[in-house]
Amino acid sequence: MNPQVKVEYDSERKIRTRNKSYYRVNHWPIWIFVFFLIPGPVTFRLFDEGFGGNMVWWLAAVLLGTGIAGLRGRLPGCEPAPYIIRFTEDRPNPLYRRICYTFAWGAALSYGLLNIAGLVVAIVTGKWMLKQIYWYGYFPVVVPVWILGLLGRLPRVKPSTAGEGHERRYFYGTVWAMCIAQPILGLLWKTLPRTQAADVTKLVVFLGVLAFVGYLSYRGVLPRTRQIVPGEIAALD
Repeated sequence: MNPQVKVEYDSERKIRTRNKSYYRVNHWPIWIFVFFLIPGPVTFRLFDEGFGGNMVWWLAAVLLGTGIAGLRGRLPGCEPAPYIIRFTEDRPNPLYRRICYTFAWGAALSYGLLNIAGLVVAIVTGKWMLKQIYWYGYFPVVVPVWILGLLGRLPRVKPSTAGEGHERRYFYGTVWAMCIAQPILGLLWKTLPRTQAADVTKLVVFLGVLAFVGYLSYRGVLPRTRQIVPGEIAALD
C-alpha cells in the first residue's frame, strides 16, 4: 500500500440501511446534468447562444426520464437503500449503474478533451473554432467511451463491483477535476482577451488545475477519493 495515499477503513464507517429523502433528491441534479450533456453539439449552443429552442424540450425529457428513474431507485445515489457490498466479493454491477456511469464518463472526458483541442487550435491558428470542433469532434470522442462502457472496460462500469474500492477514486477524481477546471476555464474565456498570450494562459491554467486536482484525488485528499480497503463492507454512492 502506498503510504502517500490515504485509505478508508469501512469498519470505521457508519453503514446506512436506508437513504434519507434529501440524500436521494440531492443526487438527482447530478444525473440531470449528465444526461443533459449527451447531445454535445446541441448542448454547446446553450453556452454559445443561450437557453431556448430544442434545448427546452430536451431538458424536459431529461427531467422526466431521470425523475422517473430516481423515484424507482434506478439512479446511483437515488436508491431507497444503499447498494451494500463486500469489495472482495464478485457481485453483479446493476445495469442502471453501468449505464449512468458510462454516460458520466462520456460527459467528463469528451468535454474536457474538446476544450483542450479548442485551445490548442486557437493558439496555433489564432482562430476560435470551438463550435466546429464540437460539431465534428464530439461523437468521434464520446462514442469510443460509450463503447468501452458497453464492454465493461471503464471504472464503475465493469460487470463486477469487486474493484469498487479503488475504481470510485478514478471516477470522483475525474469529476472533481472537470467540475473545478471547466468553470475556471469558462471564467477565463469570458474575462481574458482573445489573444494568443491569453489563450496560452487559459490552456496552462486549465491543464494545471486538472493536474493539481488529479494529484489531490490520487492522494485521497478530496471527498470520496480515499481508497477503501478491500474486504470491508461499504455502501456505493
